[in-house]
Amino acid sequence: MKCPFCSYDDTQVVDSRVSEDGGAIRRRRRCAKCERRFTTYERADLMMPAVVKRSGSRMEFDVNRLRASMDLALRKRSVPTPEVDAAVARITEGLLISGEREVTTEQIGELVMEQLKKLDQVAYVRFASVYKSFNDIREFVEAIDAMQDGDSEKA
Repeated sequence: MKCPFCSYDDTQVVDSRVSEDGGAIRRRRRCAKCERRFTTYERADLMMPAVVKRSGSRMEFDVNRLRASMDLALRKRSVPTPEVDAAVARITEGLLISGEREVTTEQIGELVMEQLKKLDQVAYVRFASVYKSFNDIREFVEAIDAMQDGDSEKA
């Protein structure tokens, strides 16, 4: 690693420890030439898959967009924030583990519906109505029936 002060190529690690949040390694370094000290952080560089939209265009995966869409469906519902955070983390982790380089918005939508179904049935129906573009009340009823059939199979 180059020294940020004198650009010398030889620096030594003086101390290493896990950062406060546990997501990185904090290293104290000393330059062999100017002897100044500085801190570096080592973090895992995880590559999320690209998102392929219905139009065929591609964009970076954005966990904030995922969270915003779930928050909108859960609006005025009494679902604890840590449960929503855990659902977002499960979706994100599932996408990482899949090893796919690209995922469609449809795949992400299905993952969101799966998590919302576990969190709150009203939020699930709200999200599904927009995601699946329900056109009439019959489609709402079919979605609710399908959800209830899934619940009765678990019992």
